[in-house]
Amino acid sequence: MGRYIARRLIQFIPVIIGTLFLLHLLSVLTIQIVGDPVRALFGENAPPDEVIAALQARYGLDDPCLDTTGNPCFGLFFDRMGQYAQGDFGVNFRERPVTELFMERIGVTLRLTALAILFESVIGILMGVLAGLNKDKFVDNLVRVLTSVLVAFPTFVFGTLMLLFLGLQFGLYLRESDWAPEWLGQMFQIGYNPDYPWLSLFLPGMVLGAFSLAAVARLTRTSLIENLRSDYVRTARAKGLTTRRTIGIHTLRNSLIPVVTFIGIDIGGLIAGALITEGIFNVPGIGQLIFLSVQANDTPVIIGVVTILVVVFLVANLVVDILYAALDPRIRYE
Repeated sequence: MGRYIARRLIQFIPVIIGTLFLLHLLSVLTIQIVGDPVRALFGENAPPDEVIAALQARYGLDDPCLDTTGNPCFGLFFDRMGQYAQGDFGVNFRERPVTELFMERIGVTLRLTALAILFESVIGILMGVLAGLNKDKFVDNLVRVLTSVLVAFPTFVFGTLMLLFLGLQFGLYLRESDWAPEWLGQMFQIGYNPDYPWLSLFLPGMVLGAFSLAAVARLTRTSLIENLRSDYVRTARAKGLTTRRTIGIHTLRNSLIPVVTFIGIDIGGLIAGALITEGIFNVPGIGQLIFLSVQANDTPVIIGVVTILVVVFLVANLVVDILYAALDPRIRYE
């Protein structure tokens, strides 16, 4: 096990360097093709060239390679890697460190992502297990129809409908009623309430995790049906093991391997997908920060925040690989 973890960590180094270089290359090509973001910041009212040059040097955009389209700017990449290693992801156009902006909002996004993962994992696995154990019956058909509907709805459409019906109508009814406790009304809040940092994210968390819930349910169902036909399941039943132990201990553990893989990969997707959900529910998280930075053409913030999210995504995949041993003892690492 130790050798496997060491080998995966060694493999992780070139993967993260290569990924960061691709991200660097995309940002460099964007600047080379679209133009200097510092000049675009002022529009037609550009200050003197001396001021432009000082600002370019301040934000690391003064490298001559940015003037040649197609130049990969290796020197600029190594300079950025040195800054990233020190925890410096630059400053925005208002002289605020990107890490400071990120840390102000990451807590909200992490809570939103955690609720989405909890929602899609618990409900999705439960739906998948019920469908797999009742193949081609009413429960199975109902789960397949519901998951198809969830997949068919785009996030912005589903989120808007949830906001209108559950947030405005049902939530308003709960908040104005005399019998409903205050915490129940906050669960169906139409916006983020810092006094209820978890409850007010319940509804956007459901929206964020709805699409992934459909995938988790279908993966669990398919994997469970396949494993129920395996030889080791028939052997376990022949030995007299109870149905609960055969399915809950042996079959379900093996069936969750593709599910855990999907959830691990989905962490990065949920954080990135929070851009739309946070916009619908006005949640002050990372997604809203990226959206506002794109509107303001604040390139340093976009590059810095996306780089951090890429690292989070790769680390999540590494953790998923290591967790395989706890789910399937047939996997050998040595």
